[in-house]
Order: sequence, then C-alpha cells, then structure tokens
Amino acid sequence: MEITQQLKEIEKAALREIETSRSLKEVQDLRIRYLGRKSRITSILKELGSLPKEIRPEVGRVSNEIKRCIEDAIENRGEDLSEDIFSGLDEKEKIDITEPGIKGERGTLHPITQLRMELEDIFMSMGFTIATGPEIELDYYNFEALNIPQDHPARDIQDTIWTIDGNLLRTHTSSVQIRTMEKLKPPIRIVAPGRVFRYEETNASHEHTFYQVEGLMVDRNISVSNLIAVMRTILREVFQKDVAVRLRPGYFPFVEPGFELDISCHLCDGNGCQVCKYSGWEELLGCGLVHPNVLRMSGIDPEEYSGFAFGMGLDRLVMMRYGIDDIRLFHSGNLRFLEQF
Repeated sequence: MEITQQLKEIEKAALREIETSRSLKEVQDLRIRYLGRKSRITSILKELGSLPKEIRPEVGRVSNEIKRCIEDAIENRGEDLSEDIFSGLDEKEKIDITEPGIKGERGTLHPITQLRMELEDIFMSMGFTIATGPEIELDYYNFEALNIPQDHPARDIQDTIWTIDGNLLRTHTSSVQIRTMEKLKPPIRIVAPGRVFRYEETNASHEHTFYQVEGLMVDRNISVSNLIAVMRTILREVFQKDVAVRLRPGYFPFVEPGFELDISCHLCDGNGCQVCKYSGWEELLGCGLVHPNVLRMSGIDPEEYSGFAFGMGLDRLVMMRYGIDDIRLFHSGNLRFLEQF
C-alpha cells in the first residue's frame, strides 16, 4: 500500500532524527514536527474517511502503531538527555557549603531621618510630645499668628515660596506651634520636626529645602533659664558630651527677648572653615521667650502663662555630628555618601 509505505518512511526518518538529537529542545521540536497538528501522520489520520473502505482499517492500525512508536522514542530520548544534564554535576558544579555566602545589600535610613528619630526619643524622654502640620500652609499660621503682619519686613527675610492660590510652602515649622496652642491648653510641651522651604541660593551651608526641629514649652513661670537647660541637655545627648555654646541677641518677631544659639564648629574645632564662615562658631538655632502677642493670638493669657520656643536646623546638626562639610550632599542622591550611614 502506498500510504502504508509513506507511514513507514516517516517512522524511519523520525526514529533516526530522535536518536541523533542532542538537546531537550531539539527533542521537543521533533515531537511537534512528527506528532503535532500539522504533521504528516496527523494529516493521514484526518483523511481516513476519504480512503477506500477496504484499506481504512489497515492504514489506521499502522498509523497508530507508528505514532506510539515515535512517542515512545521521544519519551525515552528525553529521559536520556535529562539524565545527561545532571550527570557529573557533583564535579562540574561542586558547591562548598562551608564557604561564606555573598552578603546581600541592605538599605539604611537617611542620616537626617536617623537623627530626627533620635531627637524625638530624647524630647519624649523629657516629657515633650511630637506635633505635625501641613507643608503647604496658610499665611495666617506662617506669618500673622506669629506676630508678622502683612507689612512686616520679616516677611522679606523669609524668602517665601508662594503658591498660585495665595498659600505658601512653610518657611518654618513654627506654624505647627500655633496650631497646637489653638487646640491645647497649658501646660504645653511639643516638638515639631519637619521639612521647610526657602527661596534662596544654595551653597555649602544653605539649601532651598531643609529640615527643622522646633520646640515649644508654655506654662507658668517659664524663663530663659528653662530654655538654656533644655538646649544643653539636648546637645549633650546628641553629641554624647558637653558642647560649647553661646547665646547672642537675635531678632525674631515671635519671641521677646530673642537669641541666636551657636555651637563650637565641630569640623574645625573652632579654628574656622567654610561651613562656619571662618568664625569658629556655627549658628544652630534661634530661640527666645514666646512673644505675648503670639500667646494672645492663640487664646492664651500672657499675664498668666509664659513660654519659650526654639527652632534648629536639623541638616546643620547632622553636619556638625558627622563632620559633613556640604549640606547639598543630603539631597544629592549620592549612594557612596549615603552608604556611610
């Protein structure tokens, strides 16, 4: 029979190619070629109905036998090749389980975040609570309620970034102090860490976006001595030693009297460098006793209560602690810099 002979020729060719195949992919390709939907054997089986009745049984029987034979050959060849893959692996890919592994890389918190969290712990241990507020702020909370009216020259000092709807990116977290005093009654002890914004040029010690930690204490009989005691305690905990500080008069509309608190520059040990502008001292924070007008605007009687407030640049404090000489590194995304922390 001509068809039967064709099937036997297909069988011979298939078995020959299967026997000489050298990879599992090649075996899979042969399965598709000889047993797939478009293979010659499948086509013959589909055409059985059109063959003469007397030869249909024989063609069908031979087709199925050849199909099973090819299937068995493919299965056996696949098993042989699979065994070859794993044979000798104990020598080719020997693994020393006592050899140290490759240490996986792990990220760390940003140095500013690390110190912020540490400061929060220190303040909370002293009885302060953490307060937060919006970064896009109303003019009232950023200026007016802090004793800075519309025509006050201090608004020019702030280098404010205004939004198109008349609001602003907060220039300090003092706005959080006002929001807190509106909600709470004395005694009040809060610290407000957060990101602030100034429209100014950047250099080694100034950035347009930086972090502040501002604090507020309001109670009866609060004085400058309370302020100094808290500041010294905080700095001693941060630097793990007593830090040389100095107070000098400073002007801030929301405190009276106001002071600038400087610490001895840790980068140059007080000898002078570009960060401290060769003065030996680094400005750390502004502080003072809360202005009576600010207490009054927040609904607190200045005749009965007093308080102190301070605001420190967290970025600069981190620079002092780790000896970093350029504030711009914090936002540079430089992994070699960040991996040090």
